[in-house]
Amino acid sequence: MDIAHLRKSYEKAELDETASAADPLQQFQLWFDQAVKGQLPEPNAMTLATVGADGRPSTRVVLVKGADTRGIVWYTNYDSRKGRDLAHLPFAALQFHWVELERVVRIEGRVEKTSAEESDAYYATRPLDSRLGAWASPQSRVIGSRAVLVSAAAQAAVRHALHPPRPPHWGGYRLVPDCWEFWQGRKSRLHDRLRYRLQEGQWLRERLAP
Repeated sequence: MDIAHLRKSYEKAELDETASAADPLQQFQLWFDQAVKGQLPEPNAMTLATVGADGRPSTRVVLVKGADTRGIVWYTNYDSRKGRDLAHLPFAALQFHWVELERVVRIEGRVEKTSAEESDAYYATRPLDSRLGAWASPQSRVIGSRAVLVSAAAQAAVRHALHPPRPPHWGGYRLVPDCWEFWQGRKSRLHDRLRYRLQEGQWLRERLAP
């Protein structure tokens, strides 16, 4: 296979200033709803980029669990690599890629932890196996084998039975956006890119060259 010759022409839609929302959250919710209604695989999956104390960036895919005027929320292990990165530098970038719609949304901003009450409330909605898994996994740490993980999960089940509390090392993060970008693929690589930039408390919408 010649990777250099893999190409696709993007021709499904367009993104025009006059047809887009003045508020980026409204535009995001519109596109997100369309991705859900289109039954795209895991429309809530997003790439999270952070930078560690060594200056090296890293990415991983996480699931968005909330999006409102306060920001974009996901949950994870605070002791994971991303958690350690965010403790060092509390800024991050998110990216949604809805391939079938030929769309990308990029979001940048400051990151803060959600309240303990918010984390408790979401943790309580998770399936039991997932709640026990939060106790069992030393996320991002080296382990000897999968058996170590399975054993830890079994021990957590014995210890906490059907009502495991939220682990103190597990909870939510909220990215508070100061920049959004909406990308719509177009023919001849003349893609539509609209950026919303926070300026003096107001969203400034501007078009970027592809």
